Amino acid sequence: MHLLPQLRELETRYRYDLVVIGVHTAKFPAERDDRHLAAAVERLEIEHPVVNDVEFSIWHAYAVRAWPTLMFIDPTGQVIARHEGELGGTDLTELLDALLIEFRDAGKLRSGPLPGLSLFDVKKPTGELAFPGGIVVDGSTNRLYIANTNNHLILDTTLDGVVRRSVGSGRAGFSDGHFQTAEFCFPQGIALYGDSLYVADTGNHAIRHIDLPSGQVTTIVGTGHLSPIYASGGERLSTVLRSPWNIAIVDDTLWISMAGSHQLWMHRIGTDEIRRAVGSGHEGLRDGVTAAAWLAQPSGITAFNEGHSLLFTDSETSAVRIADLPGRGDGTVRTLIGDGLFEFGDIDGPASIARLQHPLGVAVHDSSSTIYVADTYNNKIKRLNPYTNSVTAWLGDGSPGYQDGVGVGAQLFEPSGLGISGNMLYIADTNNHAIRCANLATGEVTTIDIRR
Repeated sequence: MHLLPQLRELETRYRYDLVVIGVHTAKFPAERDDRHLAAAVERLEIEHPVVNDVEFSIWHAYAVRAWPTLMFIDPTGQVIARHEGELGGTDLTELLDALLIEFRDAGKLRSGPLPGLSLFDVKKPTGELAFPGGIVVDGSTNRLYIANTNNHLILDTTLDGVVRRSVGSGRAGFSDGHFQTAEFCFPQGIALYGDSLYVADTGNHAIRHIDLPSGQVTTIVGTGHLSPIYASGGERLSTVLRSPWNIAIVDDTLWISMAGSHQLWMHRIGTDEIRRAVGSGHEGLRDGVTAAAWLAQPSGITAFNEGHSLLFTDSETSAVRIADLPGRGDGTVRTLIGDGLFEFGDIDGPASIARLQHPLGVAVHDSSSTIYVADTYNNKIKRLNPYTNSVTAWLGDGSPGYQDGVGVGAQLFEPSGLGISGNMLYIADTNNHAIRCANLATGEVTTIDIRR
């Protein structure tokens, strides 16, 4: 994902000399499904052609070893260079400029659109929502806050879906100011603290603050640029972040799931520092002391155990994990469900055998301590009993679809953000561009009509 902005810049700069073709060789079974892939292409607003390499045929033919890999092919069809991993601060323009001169001088390069191959016209959803991500529910004020991710907006609605206010201009960008003119870029997680809403502005690699009474938006952490390295923190407005995905607030501290650096970071509200708190930066599943533990794209995050720990989904290891807060517990990370980077599936039962597939959202019902997990690639909501450490499917039949109903009779399509108020679970049903609501007692799923 971090490559996409760089590839877009190259496609624009070398519009008539460079052809980009994406090869999707999936790790997770759900990603091999054309329906999931098509939704991902639309969600990521990819305009170049993408081939679904279901059987790893292209992967093996080009001897690929890592995600992502760039293969450079000359006008005669020969591989002339490769790059494994993200580009970081690498500038490819000098390389491409030199190659273009070489092949143009040799008479092997024909500039102009390639016949039969053109950029796709990415079609955005026509309703109020476009791939919604995080949600916050405040039953005491009848408010529902939605990260309207691909519309680059934060929506403030009633619990039954009437939009009270949109925060953001609707254009992808990075600017503070009044709620009608401020700009976000693919915001994901959000968290409420008094009259303040905090936003993980993922595409801008920043944390934004919305003052709800005035609607003013300010940047409180980050520079708007992607960190090319695994930083450990520093002054909040000069520290570059890597894809902050979600936020939990415990007392006066923001806890941020930093998906791109495989860590959890912390920022105490009102101070000038942000720092790494959990995770060494190594991608994987390794429990132990918080600073040395290995995480893999932590995403959903929430306070747990009366604020003594953090509960989070570790998406790339298909895991649900717990991290103790400083001074509370024994200072470790523990895994409830999950066994490694390549251990995933759709299996209910005790932790020893249970499997999830790339879960994103997590929420806790305080009165019962039941954990609800958005098992995203399985298109389900599952329940995790923290006392027996067992998992059961609760909502969704597993197929990507859009159907209200009861329990496994309902259908979801890559659910992500979750929120609980009273006896109701609210679900950001991302690929359906919808907010769904489920009764915790009956399992009945309905769709909220988001409207103005």
